[in-house]
Amino acid sequence: MEPLKVLGTEKVGKIEFTGIEGGFGEGKKAMLANDVATIHLTDTRTINQTINRNRKRFKDGIDIIDLKQITDSDLFMKLGFTKAQWGNANHIYLLSERGYAKLLKIMDDDKAWDIYDDLVDNYFNMRVAIKENKPSIASQERLAIMKDNAATRKANMLYKIAMATDSNSSKQQLLARAAKEITGEMTIPIMKEKEYSAGDIAKKLGTTAAMVGRTANQLGLKAEQPGQNEYGRWTNSKSRYSDKEVPQWLYTEKGYRAVKKGLEKRLNTKTLEMHSKSWSD
Repeated sequence: MEPLKVLGTEKVGKIEFTGIEGGFGEGKKAMLANDVATIHLTDTRTINQTINRNRKRFKDGIDIIDLKQITDSDLFMKLGFTKAQWGNANHIYLLSERGYAKLLKIMDDDKAWDIYDDLVDNYFNMRVAIKENKPSIASQERLAIMKDNAATRKANMLYKIAMATDSNSSKQQLLARAAKEITGEMTIPIMKEKEYSAGDIAKKLGTTAAMVGRTANQLGLKAEQPGQNEYGRWTNSKSRYSDKEVPQWLYTEKGYRAVKKGLEKRLNTKTLEMHSKSWSD
């Protein structure tokens, strides 16, 4: 393990915690689990339980170090622990930037990610520029990271809204805007419309594929081969009875609804005819 260097109290906005370098590499910043608890307005026990339940996800020496197992207890005062706290603790976890990001993914709430943005902008990613005494570089890097993080959050929000809408056109526009936030270009994604075979529709409506095809023919839904229209398109599929390919009409959502409406109308008409016949008898 790389020797630890306690930097003292660090402050990012209103957040105060123990600044630590080392452990995961020379000059690399790290964070104690008890400081993570303070930052996220919870207790160390909750943070430790979260880590322990997902311990296999954290790689020793890369994501996490248990200081209680490998570090001289004389360090406890520099890290802000009392002798009793250090002695009674089962684990004293130290997290790298990568380990902290994994922990946040497990916690997965908007507040946690907002806090992470601040810490990345002002703590983890500033180490090189600050160490080399280049404040202008640090400021530029911070602004670039903040811009990227804001764009990513906005794109993620647009994506979630797009996935929740039932309108394909609205979904396309929202996804295009999300893409622009990431790539800078307004790219309209090609949305593949769901298609149904006659067998698919038959299963959904509790009838036969032959009846579906007959209804579609009566309604004039199918285009001339090998064309397509708003109700579907012609394609070739392998015959069930030979190796030959045979034409097959695939229905769009609009085609499915038209067949469904036609079958319902046919059923209602048949029911009325039966009632009419029974009355006349």
